[in-house]
Amino acid sequence: MPLTPQEALYTGDKPLPALPSCVHYAGRERYLRKALALQAERGPVFDVAGDCEDGAPIGEERAHAFMVAGLLAGPDNRHGRMGVRIHDVSHPAWRGDVEIIVGEAGNRLAFVTLPKPERVADVERFIDHLEAERARRGLAHRIPISVMMETPGAVHHAWAIAALPGVVSLDFGTLDFVSAHHGAIPMSAMESPGQFDHALVRQAKAQVAAAALAHGVVPAHGLTRALDDPEAVYADARRARDELGFLRMWSIHPSQIDPIVRAMTPDAGEVEEAAAVLLAAQAADWAPISVRDRLHDRGSYRYCLAVLTRAHAAGMALPAGTRAWFESNSRKAAA
Repeated sequence: MPLTPQEALYTGDKPLPALPSCVHYAGRERYLRKALALQAERGPVFDVAGDCEDGAPIGEERAHAFMVAGLLAGPDNRHGRMGVRIHDVSHPAWRGDVEIIVGEAGNRLAFVTLPKPERVADVERFIDHLEAERARRGLAHRIPISVMMETPGAVHHAWAIAALPGVVSLDFGTLDFVSAHHGAIPMSAMESPGQFDHALVRQAKAQVAAAALAHGVVPAHGLTRALDDPEAVYADARRARDELGFLRMWSIHPSQIDPIVRAMTPDAGEVEEAAAVLLAAQAADWAPISVRDRLHDRGSYRYCLAVLTRAHAAGMALPAGTRAWFESNSRKAAA
């Protein structure tokens, strides 16, 4: 039986987590139900995140967390691709968020997002509590963690944060990052083109993406403020992907989901070429080969596998002969 690309190419290093390229955040129950209904219709090509931080009414944090947990555990979470953002570790509600969400719906939780860490110790404190709660509830699997990089301190420690156990994505928060500079960065850098062109913001994004990718973690770009301009959303997602290496992006309105997924999805020609290279490599037992007069070896094989992984996560129909690689991988992950 020939080795699959996952078996042949990642014997030591870990591949990137196969996260959908879009994560849609909402706080109100009716918006979350709407997002979950859209996800059920289109398949798990985007994640849904229940917002227990900014989405929770002040003074009603526990009730809000129970509402989100109910949706996580309920039938609307059909694909099991719903996560949650809790309060930051300086907020009195953060421990309660973890205890309610993990206790009520930990076995259906796709990820937990931690906002506003300033240092590595903040993330470690959160991980310790999450792991303790997971053990207390008897959950066998580690809960994936997304860490928001929205302060200068977090960006400074991005490499160490990306190396922590359980972290699957670093999510850059443009608005809070700009605000944290006390007016030194203009408000125009909260949206395009400033958010890509301002030196401090661009440098921070590049550092976060580099740290994430170096540790086998997905870099996720922050939101686009334009709520009714799909072309602006698409353009932002393409710049985030092509210029800075981000492979995932936040949505805050249903109209933003499709443009983000389209922008992050590989072109059909690139998918066909990647499939042809990997099929030829598999036939050669993963030795170096020549395809269209171009040398390919394990380095380009990993690139091609990343292309197919992104296409699969976006719901693209994969070329014949390659689909079984991902079906087999999904079965192993489920087991």
